[in-house]
Order: sequence, then C-alpha cells, then structure tokens
Amino acid sequence: MDASDRVRPLLAALTVVAGVATAGSLYFSEVLGLVPCDLCWYQRIFMYPLVVVLGVAAIDGRTRVYRTALPLSLGGVAVSAYHTYIQLTPAATCTVDGACTAILWQGFGVFTIPRLALVAFTLISVGLVGLALVDRGV
Repeated sequence: MDASDRVRPLLAALTVVAGVATAGSLYFSEVLGLVPCDLCWYQRIFMYPLVVVLGVAAIDGRTRVYRTALPLSLGGVAVSAYHTYIQLTPAATCTVDGACTAILWQGFGVFTIPRLALVAFTLISVGLVGLALVDRGV
C-alpha cells in the first residue's frame, strides 16, 4: 500500500467535514432565512473551495494537497475564532460592516454558527497537519 492509498480515508473524511460545513451554511441562509454577516461571508470564502480541493485530492490520493488547503483552513480558523471572540465579548465591536456580534442561532446552548465553523476549520487544519507529517515521513 503506497502513501496515496493510506491518505485517501483521511482526505475523504476532511472532504465530508468541509461538505457538511458548506451544506450547513447554505441551510442556515437558504432554508432558515438567516442573513450571513460579513464575517460569515469570509468564512464561506475559506470553506467552500475546500470541498472541491479536498474532494479532488481524495480521488487522486494527493498527499501534498495540504500546501493548497492548509492556508484556506487556517484563514478560516482565524476568521471564525475572531468571530467567536466578538460574540463572547459583550463590549467587542465588529471591525467590518454587518451585525457580526449578533447570535442568530444557537444549538445545545453552546454552539453558534461561528463556533460550528471554528470546529470544522480546526478539524480540517489538524487533519491537514497530519497529512503534512505523513508526506514528510514523520
């Protein structure tokens, strides 16, 4: 079994995470009618391409996809962490236009949309770091 066969399940799992996050964001806006704030749009910009990039890599077994996908996922971690921070800090103000401090949805009393995005971006980032380690033979 070569390296590409070993990483395909990981790449498939990361693709599923990105796909669920993408479907979830579309569900919140298109089905529930929640209007995404500016930071939510930036998170979407980082997440949506990951579905395609990771999906193609999973099919091809490309171990070096982390070079393309990791900057996207880390950018998403940064934006969603900042978005989570301003939602948790009552005195915080959003540095971009839009109602970024508003909590439009909350699940299980703890999850908000930016927190769900943070979980997804973190899972993808950790998986990609693992993939980088495999690629480098560590």
